[in-house]
Amino acid sequence: MCGIVGYVGNKQVVPVLLDGLRKLEYRGYDSAGIAVVDEHHNLKIRRAEGKLRNLEEAIRLQPIDGTYGIGHTRWATHGRPTEENAHPHRDCTGRVVVVHNGIIENYLQLKEQLRRSDHRFVTETDTEVIAHLIEEKLRRTDSLEKAVRESVKELRGIFALSIISSDEPDTIIAVRQGPPVVIGLGDGEHFVASDIPPILQHTRDVFFLGDGEIAVLTRDAVRVTDFDGNPVRPVHQRITWDPIMAEKGGFKHFMLKEIYEQPRAVRDTVQGRISLDTGRVYLDPMNITEGEFRRFDRVMIAACGTSWHAGLAGKYMIEQLARVPVEVDYSSEFRYRNPVLDERTLLIVISQSGETADTIAALREAKERDARVLAICNVQGSMITREADGTILTHAGPEIGVASTKAFTAQMVALYLFALYLGQLRGIISSDEARRHAQQLAELPVKIEHLLSDTDRVEELAKEFFRATDFLYLGRGINFPIALEGALKLKEISYIHAEGYPAGEMKHGPNALIDERLPVVVINTREQGNRASELRYEKTHSNIVEVKAREGIVISVLTEGDEMSSKVSDHVIEIPAASDLLSPILAIIPLQLLAYHIAVRRGCDVDQPRNLAKSVTVE
Repeated sequence: MCGIVGYVGNKQVVPVLLDGLRKLEYRGYDSAGIAVVDEHHNLKIRRAEGKLRNLEEAIRLQPIDGTYGIGHTRWATHGRPTEENAHPHRDCTGRVVVVHNGIIENYLQLKEQLRRSDHRFVTETDTEVIAHLIEEKLRRTDSLEKAVRESVKELRGIFALSIISSDEPDTIIAVRQGPPVVIGLGDGEHFVASDIPPILQHTRDVFFLGDGEIAVLTRDAVRVTDFDGNPVRPVHQRITWDPIMAEKGGFKHFMLKEIYEQPRAVRDTVQGRISLDTGRVYLDPMNITEGEFRRFDRVMIAACGTSWHAGLAGKYMIEQLARVPVEVDYSSEFRYRNPVLDERTLLIVISQSGETADTIAALREAKERDARVLAICNVQGSMITREADGTILTHAGPEIGVASTKAFTAQMVALYLFALYLGQLRGIISSDEARRHAQQLAELPVKIEHLLSDTDRVEELAKEFFRATDFLYLGRGINFPIALEGALKLKEISYIHAEGYPAGEMKHGPNALIDERLPVVVINTREQGNRASELRYEKTHSNIVEVKAREGIVISVLTEGDEMSSKVSDHVIEIPAASDLLSPILAIIPLQLLAYHIAVRRGCDVDQPRNLAKSVTVE
């Protein structure tokens, strides 16, 4: 979850590193640091506890510069978030420094071995062991690359590393075993980072290191090998994101900007994938044939956090449109329960970053058991897209806010497209139905824009309820995942305890929570003329009445023009009418905004909530 950035070239390195760390601060903000080698081959380090601004102040007071160096922003795993434990970490000689994302599982054993060779440690981190291990290897070789290669073979765990030495000018060594490492390719300059945004303003030509690979970066070249030294030919790609998409663009927070980018994210994810004339869905080319899709008799979905909620909504979509049974698992639980998988099972893995450690583990578990794997991901070239048999890319663009918004709606759209595709292949959906679905999907971005054009009501609710200590979110059917996601957004960024629950389970426990102080958010949308939707609506309406009978405060998310549930609700947020399977994409947007405005009023750090990081690349 930590962020790594490195640069070698002709520019002054400190501004490049600081700007890169600024774009990576969503990955960790317990501490930050940089290491650079100056023109006299002196290695200089500056570190600071807390946010990046503290590091910037330390550099202002004690300036340093050079033309190559590495930087790090930390999300603490081993060792408290202090300046002493901040990266970069150096060896005893002070000639080698390392930044690290991941966990070294055998660091205590290595530490004890190195102590017996007169190494002295000054931090609580596992990373410091890596620097000392490289130093130990350098006692027997004068090549930094060789020392790194020998060292990584002794490390157990997952790790992304960037390493420099004052003894090897204009050279950065990058290593990947688990967490992401992106290499940026420039003219007379090269970059290494944990994610794409730090590189975008300098170059759009990149490649991702694979597991078990080492890259040696100089000003003029990048050479890649595996851990045994065998040459590797990386797959270069060109990133099409506009660099300005990774900036705030006039919004107060990245999260707010990303909420307002949802019409574009949905439009871009749909574009070119469905015909309005025929309703036919066209997925990206993949190594899963139409025949295999027809033969699958079960779909499983594995994901974490917000992506898990998208997967839960996807279950309703796939089962309704394709009539295939679907199970949804937390990726962190998937491989620990000995899942039943075979060649007739399709596993869908969902990850915004494509680097979520638990989801990668679920993917690999499935492939070992002969299941086919389809990825839904926002980052082309990420580990999940490389290992899956096929990918549906979401075109949400870079998402910087830790609390996911536009990636979530794009994931639900991708799942909807897949459900339509599978339903068409299996002969469940007629041509007329397919055209109707295509038209509804085409109208969705405009409806989101309509929602976002007037958010005054949501801001008023935030003003009224930002002092609440608890919230309850309720929904039935496909609205239940939206209740879960609405609650997650609130707890993530405002630190208010919030719980999502199936509305039909109220009598089985949650009723005990309801009193005159508890805001209860109920998602109760309806699709006119859809009998199943009307029945679900009536049952959820009864739950609203039930909450009111116990003096609870009801905030209802309703379809425009709904008079019945409006009359029994204390507060109403209206969303445009939509089909049963698409209305959840509209319903989540006011809940994202409600969480955002409550968090702002509580003075919380919306983009960087405490104890959380954007991409969970370690277990």
